[in-house]
Amino acid sequence: MSKHLKNIGVISFLTVVSRFLGLARDQISAAIFGDSVFNSAFVTAFRLPNLFRRLLGEGSLTAAFLPTLQQELHENGRPGAYLLLNKVVSWLALITSTLCAVAVTFFLNSHALIQRALGAGYERLVHHGPPTGEAARWLLVADLSALLFPYLAFVCVAAALNAALNVFERFTEPALSPIWLNLCMIASLGGAGYHFAHSPLGELHWLCAGVLAGGFLQMAVPAAVLVKEGWRPKWDFKLSRRVREIARLMGPGFFGTAIYQVNILVGSYLAVSINDNAATVMFYANRLMELPIGVFAVAVSTVVYPLIARHASEGKPVAMAEDYRKGLRLILIINVPAAVGLALLSLPITQFIYQHGRFDSAATALMTPLLMLFVIGMPFFSVVNLTVRVFYAMKDLATPVRVATVDFFINLVLSVVLMRRFGAIGLVTSTTLAIIIQTILLQRALIRKIPEMSLRPLWKSGAKVLASALVMGVVVKLSWIWLQGCALRPHLREGLAIFLLIPLGAAIYGALLWAMRIEGREDLEAIIARLRKK
Repeated sequence: MSKHLKNIGVISFLTVVSRFLGLARDQISAAIFGDSVFNSAFVTAFRLPNLFRRLLGEGSLTAAFLPTLQQELHENGRPGAYLLLNKVVSWLALITSTLCAVAVTFFLNSHALIQRALGAGYERLVHHGPPTGEAARWLLVADLSALLFPYLAFVCVAAALNAALNVFERFTEPALSPIWLNLCMIASLGGAGYHFAHSPLGELHWLCAGVLAGGFLQMAVPAAVLVKEGWRPKWDFKLSRRVREIARLMGPGFFGTAIYQVNILVGSYLAVSINDNAATVMFYANRLMELPIGVFAVAVSTVVYPLIARHASEGKPVAMAEDYRKGLRLILIINVPAAVGLALLSLPITQFIYQHGRFDSAATALMTPLLMLFVIGMPFFSVVNLTVRVFYAMKDLATPVRVATVDFFINLVLSVVLMRRFGAIGLVTSTTLAIIIQTILLQRALIRKIPEMSLRPLWKSGAKVLASALVMGVVVKLSWIWLQGCALRPHLREGLAIFLLIPLGAAIYGALLWAMRIEGREDLEAIIARLRKK
């Protein structure tokens, strides 16, 4: 397990770099656009192609392709694995290119219809802005969606290439993938867009160009690594038994593996109809919530899932359950205190990161309660991410899809009802409740299918995590209250909250877990001992 923890550490470190670049990207866009309709339109338009990245890169394609490719590698070696990779990449390129063509045509037609409805208001949008009214908001969404949707083709092919690298136990290059996207978006908006654009819409178009450039790099870099490993790409549309198996596994699971992200997408589109800024503040709150998930939870799932898939193919439910619980323990150890910390320090974190330029204190006031609601669902989302992969390892398609379908309609009904009274807060509340319900339903189904998957062995660890997080939370909260009473400049006080209180809380939490001898501590001790010998 220590080797796998080392891989988790590498992925987590690179993901930290990516997430901080992502925060820098968000800071630039928030400073330039604030919580205006321009920003809301961009984050809404980017949701749809970005959803496919999550569904594929962290969802159904990886979940279906990885164990199948692993079986092919075991039976026929690398030559067989490369042949299967060519088939999958060929079909992905064909299907996603067709889907992009249909989507772009749809959005361009929608753009033309809304433009005619706006009449003279369209010229004001292009040359002056900001636009007003729901029709103008949807015009912007349609315009940017047509530009951004081709990102889907790049990222879907990249997902297959990164899955292959994971099978070959190369985890570094896939973890670098989001870094290319963030760097391109920063360069296009903070560089070219800032200097060459002559209107807010022009700046948004530059930002879209950065997304497309980043998507191309996300595909090209792992392709180059695989070529160096011996892969020779070529078109191959043969429907072999393995390809049909991947399609069978992937088809219904496309919806089932990432229903939380589908619910976020639904909330984002509903937010456009509320007002000009709801979609923006929801997006930024969700981005902060995803930081611990992306840094550690996805890394755990990426490394643990191949182990679970191997145990499932070998018919070893006890070993599979042990690795599953180890993964859950690692997820909870990180995500529970992270959720507590984000909730308690939501105000200074939001002020320090986002409150610059056109993102003012009013926008912060709107965003802070949304962040506090989002982080409640954070540990549950991380658990679902791993639990669904267990079903895929067992090639059980029906259960995740059935649960996801129920969860989707629960979220949709709650969103429509609560948004009418509570606005964006109602939408986030609906999404959080939905992910909690999905976690419970999936876990119950998993235990019924494999009794060895019981979470009772985790209760002791869970109690230690909760107790340590509670003590940490009390110390952090009292320290923040004390800082608020000090005669300090606001930006200094917020910086101290982040760079002093967060490390302080982490140190207290870690010390308490270590003192209580949290289960899995021996794996960490083995890594530390090995590092000391080097």
